[in-house]
Amino acid sequence: MPLLTLDNVRTYYEIRKGLFSKPLYVKAVDGVTLSLEKGSTLALVGESGCGKTTLGKTVLRLLEPISGKIIFDGKDITHEPEEKLKWFRRKAQMIFQDPYSSIDPMHTIKYNLEEPLIIHKIGEDEEERYDKICKALEVVKLTPPEDFIPKYPHMLSGGQRQRVNIARALILDPEFIVADEPVTMLDASVRVEILMLLKEIRERKKISFIYVTHDVATAKYFSQRIAIMYAGKIVEIGPFRDVISNPKHPYTQALIEVVPDPDPNNRFTERKTVPGEPPNLVVPPSGCRFHPRCPYAMDICKKSEPKLIEIDQGRVVACHLLSKK
Repeated sequence: MPLLTLDNVRTYYEIRKGLFSKPLYVKAVDGVTLSLEKGSTLALVGESGCGKTTLGKTVLRLLEPISGKIIFDGKDITHEPEEKLKWFRRKAQMIFQDPYSSIDPMHTIKYNLEEPLIIHKIGEDEEERYDKICKALEVVKLTPPEDFIPKYPHMLSGGQRQRVNIARALILDPEFIVADEPVTMLDASVRVEILMLLKEIRERKKISFIYVTHDVATAKYFSQRIAIMYAGKIVEIGPFRDVISNPKHPYTQALIEVVPDPDPNNRFTERKTVPGEPPNLVVPPSGCRFHPRCPYAMDICKKSEPKLIEIDQGRVVACHLLSKK
């Protein structure tokens, strides 16, 4: 049984109420279906504004979907009231993108890490909680922990703050973590180090991850499967190596085309980019949402929304090009 299952999940943001006019919604997540096995990692990849972070927050019930189902460890948490989700808060955590705003700047690292332990009544006394804080800092390689515990966030570098974020996500021994672009705001020299740290933690503690990113190049260090998201919808899912080596959806092909090539012989090669801009999710295009930018668009793409079809074991794609074959 999968640890996490999403079935046709929709999360909309209301931007205009409808007292004298029709209400308007941003359709940030619009009918997403996927699953995550225990101990595995799924990379959720797409352009900025495609709904990746909204989907991550919906999975953790930081946002409540308007429809669909979220099943975690066999339990339906889709519309569970917050007071009944304390068990889930302990099992599921999030690593936020911005290490500068996601830690309380008014309190020490000790306070930031001890707070979840106090909320969940973990530790008999302050000394036991202190030991758990030290162990969490050692896991993320902030050693010796005694040097970091009394410091305030402004006294740390960006990489150190993100390690504190990771320690805070790990301190409750979760089974599942959503990592929302955890290396985007870090120096290039630190990114691979943080990704390798997360991979090591996943393998040692058997934690399941959804790794949210717009960078296919970083996802390869950390993920076993990949889901490509465009304009609130999943357009392709499959094993990471299969999708990267043989992308089927035109949008997936475009994303991979612009991944930087380390070969110096190709430094002057002009790379093709997808024309146009992502669609307005208040009034998304009819049919396939990618058709206004797709070089292979057909008449059916403008009229009918493609469904995810299985083209191989564990590999599904939503594209009319494949349904025609």
